[in-house]
Amino acid sequence: MNRRSLFEYRVRVGHTDCPRPAFAFRREVVRWAPLAGCATAMLFLSGSMPGLAADAPAAPATTTTAAALAAPAPAKAAKGAPLPLHTIEGVGGVVITPIAYPVNPGAPGTLWGQPSVSATYVNARQKNIETLAVTETVGGRVELGYAASRFGLGTLGSTVAAKTGLEIGRSDVYLHNFNARGLVIKEGSYGPFTPAVTVGIQAKYNDGISEISNNLKSGGVMRSIGFHNNFGIDYVLTATKLIPKVANRPLIVTGGFRLSEADQIGYAGFGDAYVGTFEGNLVYLVTNNVAAAAEYRQKREAYVGLPGIWNKEDNWWTLGVGYVANSHLTGTVGYGNFGHVLDTVENAGWALSAKYEF
Repeated sequence: MNRRSLFEYRVRVGHTDCPRPAFAFRREVVRWAPLAGCATAMLFLSGSMPGLAADAPAAPATTTTAAALAAPAPAKAAKGAPLPLHTIEGVGGVVITPIAYPVNPGAPGTLWGQPSVSATYVNARQKNIETLAVTETVGGRVELGYAASRFGLGTLGSTVAAKTGLEIGRSDVYLHNFNARGLVIKEGSYGPFTPAVTVGIQAKYNDGISEISNNLKSGGVMRSIGFHNNFGIDYVLTATKLIPKVANRPLIVTGGFRLSEADQIGYAGFGDAYVGTFEGNLVYLVTNNVAAAAEYRQKREAYVGLPGIWNKEDNWWTLGVGYVANSHLTGTVGYGNFGHVLDTVENAGWALSAKYEF
């Protein structure tokens, strides 16, 4: 990096530029957001001098100079870090909670961003999750996504058979997530303390839970504990704010509110009444390409439960770290505590995730 006498200091998160005093290096924290169950961001340092060209006399507008003819075409803007990640539901965020920055929005002024794809694996004590997700951001503000998530039921089948003599008939279910969210407030739009704010919907369809319900006395058992549908819609509000210096490193703080009918985020089906829950995360940039994150997601059961078989839900939390390999690829690892998940307690889960941005 070239050191020059006059530099502009600018912090850019998502699409927000905050001018700072001159005589400093310019730092750009590009689309700062976490990695799976963890999180990562990248601090880009550059030493451009916007005012330098102004010192040279301008050629007349009507004159084509030899230098102009020989000059190369303007360089394409460098791609930022591939952040945020995809959650297990297929929106931009960490592992289990979103962040209010659209994924891979493209250069300012472009209509279409580039697509992003990811794969996430979560292994708890008896249950496991495998998710493939894809997102596309339009106009820098509207993120569209889809995620197919397989949920392994673990010991549920044998537990139900032992306690009731009935067979659930499946060892897994598939949850299809169709997501759309919009950046309604850009970070810094109404002053330096304004967070980025997104509102979104997540339409979910569970392929498998109706079959399990039908196998349990033609739906009688499942209906008795509150099962109502194999599909539902979550409504999600998310706010995210970058704090540029906490112990001289950037910290991203996110909080959100969710309305949902889902039991176990939809892996166990959907009830018939919406409940509100809080969720949030912290992401701290430890080095220029390594970050640590913590997540919390409140859970409120949609069903009354069936002790020993369909236990009431517990709140989820995760801890993790992640690494930005380059401007396209990220990898993460994390630890999760999920409490009661159906018939078992899952308090020692771990997660691996990889995401690629085109």
